[in-house]
Amino acid sequence: MSSFKDLRIVDNFYQTSAFFPMPTVIVGTLTDDGKTNLGPYSLCQPYYIAGKDYYAMLLCCRNSSNTAQNILKNKKCSLNFITDDRKLFKEAVRMGFPGDTTEEKMKDCIFTLEDGLMKEADPEGKYPQVVKESYQVFECTWVETLDNAQNDKAGLLNGYPPPYHDFNGITSEFGAHFILKVDKILMKEKQYNAIINGVKASGFPRVPVDYGYRDSKNFWYTRFRRPIPELLPIRQTTVESVKYAANRIDDQIKFTDEACAKLVKVPRIFLPTVLKGYVSWARERDITLITAEHMDIINDKRAKEKNK
Repeated sequence: MSSFKDLRIVDNFYQTSAFFPMPTVIVGTLTDDGKTNLGPYSLCQPYYIAGKDYYAMLLCCRNSSNTAQNILKNKKCSLNFITDDRKLFKEAVRMGFPGDTTEEKMKDCIFTLEDGLMKEADPEGKYPQVVKESYQVFECTWVETLDNAQNDKAGLLNGYPPPYHDFNGITSEFGAHFILKVDKILMKEKQYNAIINGVKASGFPRVPVDYGYRDSKNFWYTRFRRPIPELLPIRQTTVESVKYAANRIDDQIKFTDEACAKLVKVPRIFLPTVLKGYVSWARERDITLITAEHMDIINDKRAKEKNK
């Protein structure tokens, strides 16, 4: 006999039928008169993480919300990640009440708004401001052409008629999904230094986790506790097996034994993809023999930032 009970799945199942850990993100969008509207969301997660010419997030929301309507019109948004400060989370919950206009929500808003890096790089452009109290911000642009969503228009607040898209734009009578290209990642100095110089427990931001589940009275979340490191499993292969795979990636570009030795900890399933990345880098630079020094250069993704 199972140790579990069969719970009926109902609408908004992540809130009504589950305890689902999620982030707390304040989404900034532009109103028609160029002001920044803020709306809290938890259904926001990475979408494109590798292998594309850009990176992207996915935002799920009600299509009649200020956020959805503004993205349909102006395409731009900021994803602001706030800390677990009780005062900030209380404000996020307040701003999530459906039906409030931008004027009603923003009138007594305690968040501090400032221009982001997109505005700094493009002073004539129009971008929503970012929340100063955030530990990180993603400045994004909606990729409207995916799933042929470019013709979706704002203006319907009582439900959209079919046909619907599968994964981008208006996806149901009351729902919307937005694939958001990440244009800039803004990071506060403490967390920036942790990523560049090596993360320690003290460098982690105080990230709140909300449980999705809400009852008729409360929205539940948990405050940050000190993160606990757990060592990754190490399963080394041999230099010979890496060489065997490397010699079959390209008939002109080869790897030294020292270079292959740096890949013995890469899981076999990922090895061909990793090797192709190194070969592509070498081909762009007319290099035919990849050395250990080349590997160090490629592997240091933060080299440019460290040099600054």
